[in-house]
Amino acid sequence: MSRAQRWIDDQGERPTRERVLDAAMQLFHAQGYTATGIAAILERADLNPGSLFHFFPTKEDLVLALLDRYLTLLDPMVIAPVFERITDPIERVFGILDGYRRMLVSTECALGCPIGNLALELSDTHPKVRAKVAANFDQWCAAVRGCLDAGRNRLPPKTDTDRLATFVLTVMEGAVMQAKAQRSLDPYDQSVAELRAYFDRLLAEASDWKKPRSS
Repeated sequence: MSRAQRWIDDQGERPTRERVLDAAMQLFHAQGYTATGIAAILERADLNPGSLFHFFPTKEDLVLALLDRYLTLLDPMVIAPVFERITDPIERVFGILDGYRRMLVSTECALGCPIGNLALELSDTHPKVRAKVAANFDQWCAAVRGCLDAGRNRLPPKTDTDRLATFVLTVMEGAVMQAKAQRSLDPYDQSVAELRAYFDRLLAEASDWKKPRSS
């Protein structure tokens, strides 16, 4: 069971709008946006068409609302659980990446990143969706950048934490996509291992920079 599904199950009886979003979250992640029909969403949510269209006149309205939900869930579902168990700011970055590895394990590498999936499927045809996807990625990068800024004294002086956070996101999304394509954790583990090695070099460079220099 995915973390998102556990979150949904923990909510108990849900208002109609949230039930529609719950169903769309599960089905879009499992099947994709195009392959998921309105009828399937209604069946999963156990609702009639009027209930859905009252809140979401179009299917695009529904996916836009879902992307807004992902924005609100980033902290409680992805970031906060890591911060609660890890205090070291650099290790928090790798704790976040470990959360995505756990998602891959729980889904047997079959589903990928829900936001990354929507980016690949809809960015060329749905400009509003593309903008919402970008906002989600920006918020993810901001969380990682916060970790890097908190550990800035351990990084080389000229480290650009904005660019480094974007690099971390690129590694994560690319590694998740490859794990999904190969139905294997190996690409993910190898990518994160290389990222870890890169961070180790940055930390070593910063440590060397701080060593006293002879005149």
